[in-house]
Amino acid sequence: MTELSWAQVSARRLRRHRLFPSAPDAAPDAGRVADVVSAICGAHAQIASAAELSVGLRVPGATRALVRRALWTDRTLVKTRGPRGTVHLLAAADLPMWTGALTALPGPSWERSVVLLTPRQTEQVLAAIADAVAEADLTTAELTEEIIARTGPWAGDLVMEAFQGRWPRWVAAMTAATRGGVICFGPNRGRATTYTSPARWLPGFTPMAGRVALAELVRRYLFAYGPATPAPFAQWLAVPVGWATWLFDSADLAEVTVEGTRAWVSAGDTDFPADRPSGLRLLPYFDAYAVGCHPRERLYPGIAAERALAHGQAGNYPVLLVDGVVAGVWHQRRAGPRIHVTVEPLRALGTGRQRALEEEVERVGQILEGTTSLTIGTVSVGPHA
Repeated sequence: MTELSWAQVSARRLRRHRLFPSAPDAAPDAGRVADVVSAICGAHAQIASAAELSVGLRVPGATRALVRRALWTDRTLVKTRGPRGTVHLLAAADLPMWTGALTALPGPSWERSVVLLTPRQTEQVLAAIADAVAEADLTTAELTEEIIARTGPWAGDLVMEAFQGRWPRWVAAMTAATRGGVICFGPNRGRATTYTSPARWLPGFTPMAGRVALAELVRRYLFAYGPATPAPFAQWLAVPVGWATWLFDSADLAEVTVEGTRAWVSAGDTDFPADRPSGLRLLPYFDAYAVGCHPRERLYPGIAAERALAHGQAGNYPVLLVDGVVAGVWHQRRAGPRIHVTVEPLRALGTGRQRALEEEVERVGQILEGTTSLTIGTVSVGPHA
């Protein structure tokens, strides 16, 4: 059995998340954007600017314009709901795997479609959605009209509880629609969200068979976040631990130990770097590395757990990453082209770290296409919901 140190695990994850120090490319490559998103199993995109920064940090020379081009012009990325039902950027080429796997997951406890829609009504709504977005990007209001026209007035009944009112009945099928690849997000129309068909991103798109897709998803997850146990995988996907354990048991895995603790990697993927984790990075809200890496006490040691986690939940604060572990929090405030960055380190930064921080802040400005200034001090902004 392979015995590993935490330093080896951390160094491998940094490399696979493209967060290891690297020389900038002479010219950024748009094709690498999708490769990076694929390697980290998707970028959380509830906050668009955070997703652009998360991806841009991993592609030398990239800007938010390059990420937007990959999404809306080249269509090598797709914006949809991924792990935990949250909005993600996924590689379009991975969409068959993602839809096959997400469709095969056990249903979330909060899913209401079984109550609000009969199986027959769900089928009707899914067919209506697919037909409506086949050739058009539609707002929620426009999509509602199209679905009602294709199914009947019942689809528009305001019966589903929402944040400030009620949604129409058909929205209860949205989880099934996004998991199955019937619908994804289109480009915003002003402030309005639009929806479209993933098939327009990936011609000939067909979801992968469930068991095959799940096996591939486990392999991808362990490539980015391994070694791991079923518990963090279950947390990452928002599925029961028992189900995740069954899935690990059915996969082709190799057991390793990390400083005495059992964990798993994919069979044949047991190479680990000899060098130690290094480098300084500023990770935005809900960055994949900060959210997906476990155990938490290793990634958020000591006071970092108190300062950078929100009731144990990762991602709610942008974090300062030093040598692969969280060593502070930070915040940005934008006013036109100017971006003011405040960084709160949890330990003193030497001259070399200070210089690296200044360079990283400058890189944030390049990605977000603004001019940055840096203040080292207390971050007074609370966690993001």
